[in-house]
Amino acid sequence: MTTRSICVFCGSRFGGDAAYKEAAEAFGARFGDKNWRLVYGAGDVGLMGAVANAAQAAGADTFGVIPTHLLEWEVGKRDLTNFIVTENMHERKKVMFMNSDAIVVLPGGAGSLDEFFEVLTWRQLGLHEKPVVVLNVNGFWDPLVGLVDHVIAQGFAEDSLKSFIHVAEDVVELEKMLDTALV
Repeated sequence: MTTRSICVFCGSRFGGDAAYKEAAEAFGARFGDKNWRLVYGAGDVGLMGAVANAAQAAGADTFGVIPTHLLEWEVGKRDLTNFIVTENMHERKKVMFMNSDAIVVLPGGAGSLDEFFEVLTWRQLGLHEKPVVVLNVNGFWDPLVGLVDHVIAQGFAEDSLKSFIHVAEDVVELEKMLDTALV
């Protein structure tokens, strides 16, 4: 069985709905059984820490990437299989992206949005064909999907932009999408 690497972009906080943490933990727990490697922001806080701790508990390999200025703030998780320190955020995103086969975006804030839009833009420009999936826990990403629809409707993107984004409503659907995309 080939190990696939899943890049997870998500919040360094837990957010206001306990379902976000539950979904992060449930998704992380699947990494061991699926023989997936977690590629993520190397933090031990918020949803980042939740997904990483669950993946580790499931026996999965973990690959964390963190910029020097966030080592203390995001509590760099040094007990990972691989722990990379970069000079800046852009380098972090690049290293995470280059070491993954698919991108999953869990609930998060401005950083998660930045990461999402960068990989979406790269996909739109034809720089990759990796699946980009948002986990829409309790409708968290509904406004994002609406914004993409609005951008298309206003003539700032082709209809194809929407086809580059897959929306999973729960961890079971997310797992099925990844299984299909990573054959």
